Amino acid sequence: MRSIVAVLALAGAAAVTVVLAFASAGISARPEPAALEAWAARRARDLLIPDSARRGANPLDATPETVAAAREHFLEHCALCHGKDGRGDTPVGRGLHPRAPDLTLPPTQDLSDGELFWIIENGIKLTGMPAFGKASPVDDEHAWQLVLWIRRLPQLTREEIRAMETERDGVPTGHGPHRQGHDPR
Repeated sequence: MRSIVAVLALAGAAAVTVVLAFASAGISARPEPAALEAWAARRARDLLIPDSARRGANPLDATPETVAAAREHFLEHCALCHGKDGRGDTPVGRGLHPRAPDLTLPPTQDLSDGELFWIIENGIKLTGMPAFGKASPVDDEHAWQLVLWIRRLPQLTREEIRAMETERDGVPTGHGPHRQGHDPR
């Protein structure tokens, strides 16, 4: 009985400490997330993505046409937060809490294709990542295209990034509502 009381007391003290730390920091999204907060968020994401999603394999081949469509879809829906190069260094990406992740780094690149697909389709609560899936029959194809593009991001050259900047007019539309039947080409 004493060990149960001790565990409950420790859990209560930890919860109070977390609440007080959160309250003292306020609700501003400006400060960089603490290392513990970022670690806990990544672990929660890893635990909460279904095992069946982890095993998902991309049904699309990285043909020049598919990669071009993926690039356009990324520029239209993702670049506002993640940047054209996928590094998250945009005004919106830097203003999110947690920050938009650098998609070129191992915490994203080490995810399975199925995990990336699941995140694109379902979003992640309490972050800026919206759910893009299930609004139309083409959403799955678009999400799998984005997985292909995310895999390509670490190899982008400066010339390719400059070309993306000069080819597109205006600012990407970002995370607006998905239009049914939208063809990104």
